[in-house]
Amino acid sequence: MLISNIEVIPGRRIIKHLGMVQGNTVRAKHAGRDIMAGFKNIFGGELKGYTELLHEAREEATARMLAQAEAIGANAVINVRFATSSITAGAAELFVYGTAVELE
Repeated sequence: MLISNIEVIPGRRIIKHLGMVQGNTVRAKHAGRDIMAGFKNIFGGELKGYTELLHEAREEATARMLAQAEAIGANAVINVRFATSSITAGAAELFVYGTAVELE
């Protein structure tokens, strides 16, 4: 499965648009990560716990989008975008979406 954040796959021709596909996950902050983040706010530095949390969320949301694309017969997803939103205090959604296509 090819993934692109642009509207084409260079060197490949789109033969069929299959529609929008999406994946998402909602993640809550971990109390241990919050404590470490509090220390980092005082002393500065990367919030590695949150970096890992976001990486895992992107991977999970992308896997769900790709599963949806495979289910409708796509072999690529183009124009992929990520978005985030706050769901409630301490929880956020990571959303990924794109256009499922069949390439030659």
